[in-house]
Amino acid sequence: MTRPIDRLLAIMERLRAADGCPWDRAQRFATIAPYTIEEAYEVADAIDRGDLDALRDELGDLLFQVVFHAEIAREAGRFDFDAVADAIATKLVRRHPHVFGGESVAGIEAQADAWERIKGDERDAATGGRASLVDGVPLALPALARTHKLGRRAARAGFDFRDAAAAAAKVREELAEALDADARERDRPGRVTEEVGDLLFAAANLARKLGVEPESALRAANGKFERRIRRMEAYAAEQSTPLDQLDLAAQEALWIRAKREE
Repeated sequence: MTRPIDRLLAIMERLRAADGCPWDRAQRFATIAPYTIEEAYEVADAIDRGDLDALRDELGDLLFQVVFHAEIAREAGRFDFDAVADAIATKLVRRHPHVFGGESVAGIEAQADAWERIKGDERDAATGGRASLVDGVPLALPALARTHKLGRRAARAGFDFRDAAAAAAKVREELAEALDADARERDRPGRVTEEVGDLLFAAANLARKLGVEPESALRAANGKFERRIRRMEAYAAEQSTPLDQLDLAAQEALWIRAKREE
């Protein structure tokens, strides 16, 4: 009996054949990379919505992206899907010596520290011991997620806020600097942008010190804002008045109503 993964690999190869799909044949790593990122986000969206049927489908779409990249590499004589699967299997065994070796860990936090240490050792081995703490943090990550990861890397060397209160103080400091730049340097919009960037960076570090993943937190906040706006629109429709025709005070009243009813 043909395994589903073998069927998927065969379909991918057929799509890329000389008489296959013109669109699939035209693709390269760079052209399908945006779709890979999009599919990863759709997986996260299905999880956020608690929709397991959608999650099954979205995981399939994401797997197809992996198969697509592997097929392009196979055609170039570089590696194939089996090599991808073997590489991740080998990496997982190497990074879990407490499961597949004789080591032990005291708990989840200790395991996370060990994981980062092993990854650091891998980077050092790849660069001859010249790896930076911030090497290997993908530029393609969403900015908040990348900030979170950069902060964790710096914290490994002890460069970190002592606690959440210190991180909160930094947020207040950066907020004041952003407002000051807006008041004093409006003719230098780049300066205001820089200060707002520092403010967002500080907020992401505060989230990390509070044990919150900022990308997930902001995604949830976006969802909450969207739900409330839709409720406000429904309330305004009950009054036969479009939301954008209400004054700010009326809109604020609808916002409070939507917030209370959540």
